[in-house]
Amino acid sequence: MRTSYITSNSAPEFKKQLLLWSEQFAEVVFLDSNENNQQYGSYDGILAVDAFTSLKTDFSNAFEELQNYQRNAKDWIFGYLTYDLKNATEELVSENHDGLGFPDLFFFQPKKLFLLKGNTIEIQYLNLCSEELHVDLENILQTKTDSEASEIAVDIFGRITKESYIKKIGKMLNHIHRGDIYEANFCMEFYAENASINPIQTFQSLNALSRPPFAAFFRNKNHYLLCASPERYLKKSASQIISQPIKGTAKRHDEIDADNAAAENLRLDPKERSENIMIVDLVRNDLSKTAQKGSVHVAELCGIYSFPQVHQMISTITSEVGSQFSATDVIKTTFPMGSMTGAPKISAMKIIEELEETKRGLYSGAVGYFTPENDFDFNVVIRSILYNATDKYLSFSVGSAITSLSDPEKEYEECLLKAKAMFAVLNAPLRDF
Repeated sequence: MRTSYITSNSAPEFKKQLLLWSEQFAEVVFLDSNENNQQYGSYDGILAVDAFTSLKTDFSNAFEELQNYQRNAKDWIFGYLTYDLKNATEELVSENHDGLGFPDLFFFQPKKLFLLKGNTIEIQYLNLCSEELHVDLENILQTKTDSEASEIAVDIFGRITKESYIKKIGKMLNHIHRGDIYEANFCMEFYAENASINPIQTFQSLNALSRPPFAAFFRNKNHYLLCASPERYLKKSASQIISQPIKGTAKRHDEIDADNAAAENLRLDPKERSENIMIVDLVRNDLSKTAQKGSVHVAELCGIYSFPQVHQMISTITSEVGSQFSATDVIKTTFPMGSMTGAPKISAMKIIEELEETKRGLYSGAVGYFTPENDFDFNVVIRSILYNATDKYLSFSVGSAITSLSDPEKEYEECLLKAKAMFAVLNAPLRDF
């Protein structure tokens, strides 16, 4: 049981104080909407810290263990699903290089929870630590947020050279022209060894630069995720399921007319629209596996949304889940998300594994939470830095959707555009590799 306390404060400043205060805990999930006006948003920010119970497992029985953990906890739980949980649902493997060593799945039941909406802050502490609530709140409000950020410079390497990237895209196009697949998301890793960063400061810089609606800071002891994601994977609210895949990217411009033209060109681009529509069809099919008959609808097709770095094409698909299906059933039958795999999904994932050189792990997985009412909300882990503080290994990956209309040179440029913010906050030069 939890003790609840409701108060009010200036949300943007309080969110900064919350994140800095969380540094003392070994388990942290911080979610930030960055004041984006989300039609389907529930909270402007959430902080969950300090595990009372937790679940850490590999892919083999991950969804069954997650369902049991969620049902037994009957409480808020926070955590992540890695891309490699694909191996639990299909005859697939993950044999590529892994420099990070994250568990395939991790969730925890927080002792202390903060839910922010507008100027209202709802604080929920497990009863066993409820006497700490008012002391903690006083300490949070006294936390200074104007400290000088330390300068970092990280030496970044590319796992795949530009020349190799172009050859690999050529092989993927051969698969497409043969009819093996229609579309696949191909990703490449940038990495640093012996990297020393301040995870919270680096996340703050990345979040301020990108201001995305699904930002997340995650910590499990020595494993960190610094996530500036613009994409929702899946949300459940009562019986409604919402998926919002992104496919289609265009560069922002300083000059207003050029910026508006870039957004309009993206809206009309046949290659970008075909990318998006193919994934919409895939998501519709995935949702139909747990949907009430006739309830799968495309609420918005190929909408254009603008973020500080890029314009994005986003579609929204909804369904009503059948009463015979659990919350984890909905996730299991849609994971990994279509925007990060391709169509047909299984064939695309096999070709991805063959051509990529890095195990994706948490990249292109999802971070989020379950509520005590069996609702959930998860993002897509993209535009993110992953960090193993023990091994000092830092990694971020970017990718793009390859279709029959893809130009390998332009796909490489799109990847660098998506990586721009990560290079910037690490003070590393953005260049061809």
